[in-house]
Amino acid sequence: MNETAYKPPNHPAIPPRRIGVLLVNLGTPDATDYWSMRRYLAEFLSDRRVIEENRLKWWLVLNLIILTFRPARKGRDYDKIWNRERNESFLKTITRSQTDKLGAALANEPRVLVDWAMRYGNPSIRSRLDAMQAAGCDRILLVPLYPQYAAATSATVCDKAFEALARMRWQPALRVAPAYFDEPVYIESLAASVEENLAKLPVKPDVIIASFHGMPEEYLEKGDPYYCQCAKTARLLRERLKLDDKQLMLTFQSRFGPAEWLKPYTDATVKALAAQGVKNIAIITPGFSSDCLETLEEIAMENVGYFRAGGGENATVIPCLNDTFRGMSVIETIVARELKGWL
Repeated sequence: MNETAYKPPNHPAIPPRRIGVLLVNLGTPDATDYWSMRRYLAEFLSDRRVIEENRLKWWLVLNLIILTFRPARKGRDYDKIWNRERNESFLKTITRSQTDKLGAALANEPRVLVDWAMRYGNPSIRSRLDAMQAAGCDRILLVPLYPQYAAATSATVCDKAFEALARMRWQPALRVAPAYFDEPVYIESLAASVEENLAKLPVKPDVIIASFHGMPEEYLEKGDPYYCQCAKTARLLRERLKLDDKQLMLTFQSRFGPAEWLKPYTDATVKALAAQGVKNIAIITPGFSSDCLETLEEIAMENVGYFRAGGGENATVIPCLNDTFRGMSVIETIVARELKGWL
């Protein structure tokens, strides 16, 4: 019996096998103008993980009210802290630098490709996963740069990554680095940063405020572990610094809308401390791996302004770990652990 051998169509050569590491942070608008802000806010506030309202009700509120008025106001806020040299937000600048430094730390592993993405805005998760897959990465480590897990942050990064993979015929294997809220390297890096910054001050703070991004109380009631992980970070930091809960206070910022959010609120706490006669405070933001709008504008400008207007004198904002050697030690430690078995 004559059989005709199967001849596959011309196909590009399979590239050498590589391993991808993708750092992901929350996101940033491309510019501060109205339409750039509107596009960014529309993507962010349309995410069902972020806003768990009735979809029809929320669509009307978002499109008829919020996206009409909020882009201009938020654009002015971003404009206050915009990196004019690069014409981008500092979140984008810092995340790029973290990626470059991680790549340098892994330079002795030529198979590893390090890249970065934003959950909202650019570069998108889908575009970077596509690029990694095209470059031969058949294994990808996804690293959400959120120390504490929340459905509205970590989970939505995974949602977008899985959505991108669902479009691929040839999918890479995917690992996701877990939250690192109680990792010793993270706690030690935070504590050392606090000690180093406080040592430079002529007057020591009476109170340190650890301000984390807030979320609706309803999300905690539904089972989100975020509050508990923030509380554990604060407790471990107190223990390391030998402070009590009056000396290092846990608060939550950035509430939005009429719902009750996690308490105590940062702005209310700052105002209350000033009213009580406290003259010197320091604020840290352990829930952010990079300085961004919420730290550079909301904390360093808005909340410091509340404190001084209420009679406070000295308010020091300690930077995030960012791309400092301490910040990079956290990222490098997490990545090295999660790559085990692949390298």
